[in-house]
Amino acid sequence: MTALDNVVADIMSALETKNKARDKALTESRQIIRHAANAIRALHRGEYQTGEDHLRNGRSMVDTARADLRDHPDLYWAGYVQDSQKEIAEAYLVSAMIQGVPIPGPTDVGVEPAAYLNGLAEAASEMRRYILDIIRKAGSSQMPEAERALGLMDDVYTNLITVDFPDAVTGGLRRTTDQLRAVLERTRGDLTMSLRQAELERALALRGADIP
Repeated sequence: MTALDNVVADIMSALETKNKARDKALTESRQIIRHAANAIRALHRGEYQTGEDHLRNGRSMVDTARADLRDHPDLYWAGYVQDSQKEIAEAYLVSAMIQGVPIPGPTDVGVEPAAYLNGLAEAASEMRRYILDIIRKAGSSQMPEAERALGLMDDVYTNLITVDFPDAVTGGLRRTTDQLRAVLERTRGDLTMSLRQAELERALALRGADIP
């Protein structure tokens, strides 16, 4: 073999290693996203143990992907890896918000800061579904819980609008935050209407009770 043959052969070997790492990372990222989606679905159903199982499995795969890509930072910072981190962060945050426990930070869930912030915005948006489920199923007795969830949404939005960095640094957080604002305002309107309706129903019930 010539010197050039050796150079090309070495490059091909390195690229083969990188390609295998990429294929594995893609598979892991898809599985992480699947675990995150299944966790959120279970949490909305009140199946908290099932949700925790999916969170734990997803977190384990996040750690595995990070270790697998230690020698391939270009692949680690590719979009699909960060997207999977955003999804598992969202699932962890939805779990904390629904169950009323302290909000975990990025280190707690094993993700990068930008992925965490985008996951936080999407978790707050996901609380709209939780609030609407309360309005539809639970009735007025659970309105304080719906108001608590709305307060969380508002708190997240208030914090995220202070993060003023280029999209290249935050992973497009500004757009995600704008979407949260729209969801927050719609949810606030829906909850306000439901609260007023509940007050009217109580007033009519009291008036009816006063009529002999």
